[in-house]
Amino acid sequence: MAQVSIRDVCKSFGSVEVMHDVHVDISDGEFVVLVGPSGCGKSTLLRMVAGLETISAGTIAIEGKVVNNMHPKDRNIAMVFQNYALYPQMTVAQNMGFALELAGKSKAEITNAVGDAATILDLHSYLDRKPGQLSGGQRQRVAMGRAIVRDPKVFLFDEPLSNLDAKLRVHMRAEIKALHQRLGATILYVTHDQIEAMTMADKIVVLNAGRVEQIGSPLDLYDRPANRFVAGFIGSPAMNFVEVSFQNGGVEIAGGGMVDIASAAHGKAILGIRPEHISLSDSGMPDGGKAAQGVAAEVVNVEPTGSETYVALRLVGSGETIMVAERSRRPLQPGEIRYLHFDPDHLHLFDCDSGERIK
Repeated sequence: MAQVSIRDVCKSFGSVEVMHDVHVDISDGEFVVLVGPSGCGKSTLLRMVAGLETISAGTIAIEGKVVNNMHPKDRNIAMVFQNYALYPQMTVAQNMGFALELAGKSKAEITNAVGDAATILDLHSYLDRKPGQLSGGQRQRVAMGRAIVRDPKVFLFDEPLSNLDAKLRVHMRAEIKALHQRLGATILYVTHDQIEAMTMADKIVVLNAGRVEQIGSPLDLYDRPANRFVAGFIGSPAMNFVEVSFQNGGVEIAGGGMVDIASAAHGKAILGIRPEHISLSDSGMPDGGKAAQGVAAEVVNVEPTGSETYVALRLVGSGETIMVAERSRRPLQPGEIRYLHFDPDHLHLFDCDSGERIK
């Protein structure tokens, strides 16, 4: 496999710059996920690595060799598309071996390569079928098999699971991760689904409006987001944000309520806390010594999921909505008043203007 180096890459369409000085290093055998909202530039960046889009500035190197002006077929990469891109008139075996046939490989070489890929992906029973006779998950495995037979240096995945239903997406996530571990492949994977990114990646690159917001392991991004955008994008349900002002020994939430937090900052800030780091009580007294006082809130909506219950509450003082992830099955009804207790070990502070994390 190979290292991939993306250095100071920019992309413009006419006078509009859509990618801004993107810098990402991918180690040999690493599974890197590009994640971000629609239109953030992640698919554009993937297509530039593949050679399907030109680069306006910067360099892309694969295995130490700059490939800016190299034709896609000469980059020794394989791409798996969102829509599978299979030939409907060909069988599974023909689809998987077609690139090798074009490359002038012998029938024996093609048969062996297709057979090896079919074993890895459990496709032997489907080799004589055509794509129209397969389910969406089976078609996606064929698309992956077509990539595997080429034995590329780098695998590129462009939102390969977005056309599948929720249950099948979970299954295919596990299959792709197992494939990566089996092959030791270098993978660059694009998705808009941050759960997909969290569960599959060795390293995540969070993009927003053509810029890299943060690069790190899934838990790095979850536990120490660099800014409010990353904090709000990574995690489901999303992190809660409330405006606070600094007081002696803590911060005061807009509309009332104090939270203990050690910080040398002053003035106003945005406090962030994840739903699982808030507990509920029937009174405003401290909950097990974890909070200075409870923050009064009105229950708005209750969503039991089985393992957890998601409770949306409206702060009595400011009217802001807070989401809490409860593991208890206490009866809660809309309109009731409960008190929020924030875990001081899991609080995040962000600058009101820049959105950057406050140390």
